[in-house]
Amino acid sequence: MKNSWVSQWLGRLALVLLAAGWGLIIPLVQAGPAVGLLAAASASPAHCPVLLNHTFERLQDEKPQSLCQYAGKVVLVVNTASFCGFTGQYKGLEALNTRYKDQGLVVLGFPSNDFSQESGSNQQIADFCESTFGVQFPMFTKTQVTGENASALFKQLTAQTGQKPRWNFHKYLIGRDGKVIDQYSSLTGPDSKTLLSAIEKALKAKP
Repeated sequence: MKNSWVSQWLGRLALVLLAAGWGLIIPLVQAGPAVGLLAAASASPAHCPVLLNHTFERLQDEKPQSLCQYAGKVVLVVNTASFCGFTGQYKGLEALNTRYKDQGLVVLGFPSNDFSQESGSNQQIADFCESTFGVQFPMFTKTQVTGENASALFKQLTAQTGQKPRWNFHKYLIGRDGKVIDQYSSLTGPDSKTLLSAIEKALKAKP
């Protein structure tokens, strides 16, 4: 009887210890994903301004790109075309992007056929921009920039400035805080003192 009682007691003790062990293991297992989530949260990008909270396909390969990646930068949005009297501005825009990119500027190009001067395919546009003007700044697939079917980004830019693109190479300057600073007509070239002054001022501002 004594041996039987001891055996039962030892068996129950083993079960208690086993249960306690599982009680410790389960929280640790459950903590793993939580820790992962905390790490992901800490690595998440800064808050994306409404104006940049859009996704467009990259011109070269048509892969989706979020404009949120440019949050905190000074952004110059330009609607472009390959067969326009202002097409030569591509060279100036690339020079502008190269000159100020390390300070936080990015030029974003949006080819558009709204003015019937961009008839090529996305690949043809990409090849033309790179081979003719050495364009390296981010470019996106053909986009409608005026009218009811304009992209949400250009509708917002138009609403905030009161001015829609009147022609190719219209420009919108967005500050580090994600708000529009000003808009510039096609006649304002990339090397315009007015535009350069606004860009330099915006680069000095804090997000």
